[in-house]
Amino acid sequence: MSTEQIPGKSRHTSQEGRTTVPADRALAVLRVTTGLVFLWAFVDKAFGLGYSTASERAWFNGGSPTKGFLGQVAVGPLESTFHGWAGAWWADLLFMLGLLAIGVALVLGVGLRVAAASTTLMMLMMWAAEWPPAQHTSAGEPSGSSNPLIDYHVVYAVAAVVLACTAAGDTWGLGRVWAKLPLVHHTRWLR
Repeated sequence: MSTEQIPGKSRHTSQEGRTTVPADRALAVLRVTTGLVFLWAFVDKAFGLGYSTASERAWFNGGSPTKGFLGQVAVGPLESTFHGWAGAWWADLLFMLGLLAIGVALVLGVGLRVAAASTTLMMLMMWAAEWPPAQHTSAGEPSGSSNPLIDYHVVYAVAAVVLACTAAGDTWGLGRVWAKLPLVHHTRWLR
């Protein structure tokens, strides 16, 4: 596959010379929808819109976005570590900033390499908190895990990496403009 730029054409072309505009657009849709998942999680936890976070437990009302999730970790080798982090101001701040930054980066199509690394780290931590390999919790109850390895955390991490590797921010995003900024142009990992 060639990555040659042809005015008015996709940056990806097949070996037969056909452009893969549909693939670029599909990746752009994946990028925006994945970004909106992270932005929605941020907004709901920040303002307590009543979906996964009740109004009285909103971050801006003094609630802790990590207390409920990490405080209820019931399985895995990091169970006690996550309980210790639950509700800590720094854990709340890092989690919320991560949700916001990842969501904004994906929706706008900028900083996709940093977003991919951040998404992978966040999803790895959340995967470890749910610990899908376990069939039972520490109390002996069913864990609810449906797959011991691959769950939605892994899918989000892989999606973010694919989006960064394919420069998915260039289609329907600000990726090309972002790439031309002097700092980004000279520091490729910011791409």
